[in-house]
Amino acid sequence: MKYISTRGDRAERHFCDILLEGLAPDGGLYLPTQYPQVDAATLARWRGLSYADLAVEILSLYIDDIPADDLKALVKRTYTEAVFGTPQITPLKPLEEGLALVALSNGPTLAFKDMAMQLLGQLFEYELGRRGETLNILGATSGDTGSAAEYAMRGKAGIQVFMLSPHGRMSPFQQAQMFSLQDANIHNLALTGVFDDCQDIVKAVSNDLDFKRRYRIGTVNSINWARLLAQVVYYFAAWFQATTRDDQRVSFTVPSGNFGNVCAGHVARMMGLPIERLVVATNENDVLDEFFRTGVYRPRGAAHTLETSSPSMDISKASNFERFVFDLLDRDAARVRQLFGEELTTQGFFALNEVERARMAERFGFSSGRSSHADRVATIQRCHQRYGQVIDTHTADGLKVALEQRQPGVPMLVLETALPAKFAATIQEALGLVPPRPAALADLESRPKRVQVMPVSVEQVKQFVIAHV
Repeated sequence: MKYISTRGDRAERHFCDILLEGLAPDGGLYLPTQYPQVDAATLARWRGLSYADLAVEILSLYIDDIPADDLKALVKRTYTEAVFGTPQITPLKPLEEGLALVALSNGPTLAFKDMAMQLLGQLFEYELGRRGETLNILGATSGDTGSAAEYAMRGKAGIQVFMLSPHGRMSPFQQAQMFSLQDANIHNLALTGVFDDCQDIVKAVSNDLDFKRRYRIGTVNSINWARLLAQVVYYFAAWFQATTRDDQRVSFTVPSGNFGNVCAGHVARMMGLPIERLVVATNENDVLDEFFRTGVYRPRGAAHTLETSSPSMDISKASNFERFVFDLLDRDAARVRQLFGEELTTQGFFALNEVERARMAERFGFSSGRSSHADRVATIQRCHQRYGQVIDTHTADGLKVALEQRQPGVPMLVLETALPAKFAATIQEALGLVPPRPAALADLESRPKRVQVMPVSVEQVKQFVIAHV
């Protein structure tokens, strides 16, 4: 299996090369030259496998430059009951007939990002050890990616993490999860801007090829293909739990900000998993909802990116979105360059033509909806009263949209993104109760913190990295 860039660099690379690289040299994102196809016979063979064994089967289709026994050992070390608290790893939480949550937040940081990040930590350490190299990870987070990355990479040999976050725009729990880590290889930089500013700096540094190579810069954001690939597994795992036949179709609703989570569902669907629809749920920062309704992609600047009660989705530039558009445009890299490299840069938006727009639902099964603060509070209340489940604010955005877009006879699975303890203020507003948290995190917010506040500046971030490598 080889990988190419969405922007036309046709040099085919191996998995372990792009594992450590992040963005392609031309600024594009990596995708496999083709998606491996999974037929009904393969699904029948996979049905009943443990999560770890299923992950080995799927990852092996995309990774051929790690010996099979080594890959199996890495995966088996990652997806354990000790790490994720349940033998199923991602169990379904049925709400009613044909409606369920996919529990993705049982890992160490109580968010779905652990599902991929725990594996990424194992892969990085393995490959760096094999090469005798080191890696300086530069990442951006709107709340959950940062803590998941830092918990996965803390103490890992040959790895340092530099995580950018928007100063004051995460929940107190999210901030404390990251800033309380005292490990010498973890560095938190709080930028006086929004998440998109942090993400732009990561991309700017990654596009400075000389700096990137000199200082061994890698990424853990979902622009890293390995992370997105790991997320593909839980779509298969959820589908197996929700079905009894190998041709049965289900739909997924996915709370979406950076488009990585739902892009993994797109990959699963392209592989042949019988997915009827992929429903994108946004909060008030509804750039993606606007796109799927109108065909216009119009990212917003920092001044127009709203601060909401589902802060991990306070994103207006979906960095993974280019992968889907590449497939939508029949992998026409020149057209992708025109849209992302020219039109978006010069006019601040791009618009698909009518033929391209029609493909989104017809060929790729996408639809969308949005949620507001009032919606998520009402949905948290409804879920608690009707189903006896307390859900976090982002999952509430997903459930609200899922309830609007269910189809008769097609099970709807809503991807849970985090546990409610991470967003206690809104849970208290909605239900008048403090959501429970693991005993080990009882004093989290009061722990000593290590964080450097700095302005939005590519140069200052570069200088900080240089000073600490």
